[in-house]
Order: sequence, then C-alpha cells, then structure tokens
Amino acid sequence: MSTAEIRWSGSRRDQQALAQRPDWGDLTGLEQLWPRLAERHGDATALDAPHAKPPEQLSFSDLNARIGQAAAGFAALGVKPGDVVALFSENSPRWLVADQGLMRLGAADAVRGSGAPVEELRYIAADSGAVALVLESAELLTRLKLSSELLGQLRFVVLLQGDRGSVVPVLPCFTWEELMAQGAKAPAPAWPEGGEQRLATVLYTSGTTGQPKGVPLSHANLLHQLRHLGVAVAPQPGDRVLSVLPIWHAYERSAEYFLLACGCAQTYTNLKQLRPDLQRVRPHYLISVPRLWEALLSGFEDALAAMPSARQKLLRSALGLSRYHCLSRRVAADRTLAPEPAGRRLLAAGGALLSWPLHGLASRVLWPKVRQQLIGGRLRTAISGGGALAIHVDGFFEAVGIELLVGYGLTETSPVLTCRRRWNNRRGSSGQPLPDTAIRIVDPESGALLQIGQRGRVLAQGPQVMQGYLGKPEATAKVLDQEGWFDTGDLGQLLADGTLVLTGRAKDTIVLSSGENIEPGPLEECLVACTLVEQVMLVGQDRKALGALVVPKLEALAGWAREEGLPSPQPGAAADPALLKAFTSRLNRRLQARPGARPDERLAGVALVEPFSLDNGLLTQTLKQKRDRIAERDAAAIEAIYGR
Repeated sequence: MSTAEIRWSGSRRDQQALAQRPDWGDLTGLEQLWPRLAERHGDATALDAPHAKPPEQLSFSDLNARIGQAAAGFAALGVKPGDVVALFSENSPRWLVADQGLMRLGAADAVRGSGAPVEELRYIAADSGAVALVLESAELLTRLKLSSELLGQLRFVVLLQGDRGSVVPVLPCFTWEELMAQGAKAPAPAWPEGGEQRLATVLYTSGTTGQPKGVPLSHANLLHQLRHLGVAVAPQPGDRVLSVLPIWHAYERSAEYFLLACGCAQTYTNLKQLRPDLQRVRPHYLISVPRLWEALLSGFEDALAAMPSARQKLLRSALGLSRYHCLSRRVAADRTLAPEPAGRRLLAAGGALLSWPLHGLASRVLWPKVRQQLIGGRLRTAISGGGALAIHVDGFFEAVGIELLVGYGLTETSPVLTCRRRWNNRRGSSGQPLPDTAIRIVDPESGALLQIGQRGRVLAQGPQVMQGYLGKPEATAKVLDQEGWFDTGDLGQLLADGTLVLTGRAKDTIVLSSGENIEPGPLEECLVACTLVEQVMLVGQDRKALGALVVPKLEALAGWAREEGLPSPQPGAAADPALLKAFTSRLNRRLQARPGARPDERLAGVALVEPFSLDNGLLTQTLKQKRDRIAERDAAAIEAIYGR
C-alpha cells in the first residue's frame, strides 16, 4: 500500500485543459492583468450590476481605465506602495475597481463585508495597520464609531456609494466621485516593483471569537489560482457568470479574477434577486456554496409537490431512473469512493446500458425544462465550495444534466487546494489537487504519515499556501511547519488516483452549508452558563444551521418544565417535542443576547444526550471534548435535530 502523500504536477488531461486557457505565466502582479484584458476584449461587457443604485455596467476597457483612475486617486490622497487600506463593502463594480486600484499602485487591502459586526471591522482596521478606509456608505462610517486610536492611525475615508449625508467628518471623507475626480487629474502611479511575493491582500478568518486572524496573501498566491483553475472549468470569452457570493470571500474572489481573466461577463446579484436573475441572465457558470444547491433542490421538490399526482409520479419515476443510470455509469467506470470489484462494475455497466433509453428520453423531454426553471437553462458547469456537498444533492443535479463540480480549500490557501474535474467527477469527493499542490494525510495524534485509504489529518503544501498569520507567530507555528506544510484541521483520506475525500473536521470550526464559519467555543461557553445545561457541544458542519447536543441538569430542567407547563424529561425516554422546542427557544435567546451576535449563531434544534466523560472516552485527559467521537456516538440524535 502506498503512503498517503501526493505531489500533483498535473495530469495529461490537466495540461491539455490548461493549454486552452490564456497563459499568464509572465505576470508578476495581478494589477498587470487588466490592460491585457482591455486589449483583448475591449468593449465587451466585464461587469454588470443591475441592482446597484444607480445601476452600473463596465466593459473591459472601462474597467481598466477606472482601475488606473482609482490608483491615481488613492496615490493623490497619500496611499503609498506597501500600505494597507481597509475595504469594507458588499459586491459592486466599485469594489473591484478599488481593490485593483490599490494593487495597481502597489498597496494592499484588508477586506470584510459591510454587514460584519462593527467590533470586528474596527479590529480588522487596527490589526491590519490600515492607513485609510474604503466603506460602502456613510451609514457604515456612522456605525463604526471610530476610536481615538484608530483616528490617529487613519488618514482618510472613501465612500463607495452615496454622499456624506449628515455625517460629521472625523476624518477627511471623500465620495467615490471625488476620488475618481482626483485620479482624473493626477499622474498615473509608477508600476509596482518587488515581484510576485508582494502583499496583495489581507483576509480574515472567522471573527466569532472577537479575535479573527489576518491571512496575508501575496500576488503569487492569487496568481497560482488564476493560472490553474482552468483544470476545472473552460470558460470562453463572452460567457455569462452570475455572482451571488460575497466578493471579499477568498472563494468568490479568486473565481472572479479567473473568470474575468477568461473574458467572461459577470453579473452581480443577491439572494433576493437570485431566482429572477437566473432567468434573466441565463448564466453559463454559477459559483456558490452547498446551501444554494440545497435551496434549488428544495424549490424543485416544492414545485413537484404542488403538481397533479399523475405528473408527480411521472417525474419522480424519471428522476429515480436517471439517478440509477448515473450511479451505474459511475460504478462501471470505477468513479466511486471505494475500489469497485470487477463483478460489480460489470453489473453496473449492464444496468447503465438497460436504463439508457428511458434516461435518454427524460434527458431530451423532461430535464431541459427542469434546468430552464432551476437555473435558466444555459448553465454549463456549476461549482460548489465552502463546505461539503450532500451526496443526494450532488446526485440530483447529475441526474437532471447539470455538471456540478466541487472544490476544497481554506482562506489560508487562497483558497483552492483540490477540485473535481469534468473527466473525473467522483461524487462525494473533493477532487484532485491543483497542479503544483501536495496533499499529505497524517495520524491526528502522532503526525506519522498514513497509507492510501487511511483517514487522518489533511496537510497541504503549494504556491497558494500563506506564509503565516499577520502578527501571530504562535498561531502560525500551530498550522505551518518548517517545510511549509499547512495543517488544514480537516480529516480525510487519499484515493489511489490522488482524489481527496473529506470525512470530518479535526479543528472545532463549524462551516455551515451557507459557507459561514462558526467558532463554537464562545457559543458553548454562553450556553453552558445556562442553569439547565451541564455540558453542550454544537454541531452543524455542512448543515443549514447549528444544532446542540445538550447534557442537561435533569432536576433543574424538570423543574423548569413544570413551571412552563411542559412535559418533564424522563430518564431513558425520548424527550417530548414541545419541551425540546421551548428549550431551543430559551437557548437561542441567550445566544441572541451576546454582544455582536450574528444571525447564523442560532440553533435549529436541541437533542438531550448522555454525559461526555473520561470513562466513556468522550473527554481527553485535559477534559476537552472529543468532538468526532461525540458526533459518532450521537449521530442519531444529530439526525433527529435536523429531521424535525
């Protein structure tokens, strides 16, 4: 058996795919991309923001010109090469112009969405050493209530949208129009020096704890993604892309740079406008998180339930047959998550052959209409990231003819480490590494290298991996070793062909299916302070919302239940649904009362479970919870939370 380490230089198919993409090998900075795109694509649409106020649309020539103008404007306001500017806003063409304008003059940005808690935004501005702020609006500036320390650090503020309104300017404050007017009359700044290793941006990990970690990414990190994401998708100039994820997120950001570099036209939408925009834009590419694909499947099922029974029966039968056909093809081609015996592969090939006529009929008659209703009918490839995709969701889109690929990575890895290929699309996996990327599986306790097929901690090495957290050498030492191996904190295994299969998380961070990262520690501390709770562990990895496994203080819980007129919990018996619902509401009120509480920090439900102890192996010697073992023991309780 081979050791579980692979250094992926790129398969023959990878090299063929990349040969069809533009060659950006001579770029030494992302800012050099835009003049070339303007020359190649000129007046073709690059960005469209129909819901902006006012609506905006930029061609590639416009985009390049405005980036240069913004760079000159920032330089005129005193931003210098090597400076960091905090950029807090949601998606818009102006965000990208500001982002690339700063890179054009050799500066970098520290980014976050405008909806983040103000304490978190203030922390990021201070921690990154930002010399200025670029904010979505005057309203955000008012909410920030900048401290005297920050006021002493910052030189000016630029507002992307609107005017200053009634804001009392505590700093020199410029509208977007004023910044661009400054740039129109200022000389173009010199092109940055220093090569690919220059700082490009600072992204921040989850701020639930109040102390997010800054992840400095270089131009080399981002350019690696630009040059290699073409192994997954093959966009053509003029292809349409619909963007719904926040642009400041590592996943959306790298994908946007890549798709624009391919000459695609990108339209910004939001969750409210997503469904009508899918029909209006009819995108060729859509990049999102598992929650979106779950929502689309849920919408299909709701529409199906409203149909006459005869049509329901027809579609359910056709869907079942198409799922069977697609699964049979995967088994026959040995593209599942375990080696398939020859006999089973032969039977599956026969099943695929026999089911082909009816599946082919459904593919011609039924599924085009379903695709039209779901995503506008033109989608070539859908890409899911930010968390694991449930296998039943994956299989549904395969059955109706939508190629759904999955990528895996982290903020610290720019972010993509692995992705599924169209020619090797193993459902349930995270795909093979990007070229020049190494993956290693080690024992979670000893760090010893494991064998192919064995489950352990996932380590990664490659040009996309950060050099360390900003100003946090101790945190860096915990995740990066002397050889540059980054500890992802995830558990997984490697298949013989280099495919990575994730099986859980070794670190505590919970990633919801929306892509939001939740640090459970502070929330658990809040919940365990409840007089009814003895122990608690939050769950929710790749789910829509958090859930809680609670070891209750039985006497206290019984007394509270009597006071509320609820059924008392009985030892050894399943808890009454009414009690669980009321208990969940009580705990959610505690979470919502926390300073800086987020909408995602709420429980979908609660399950009452047996204690976690040293004796039953669910606590370490230092009394820390063994989360993976607790989740394994209480798997039925977790399913009950989300099945209610």
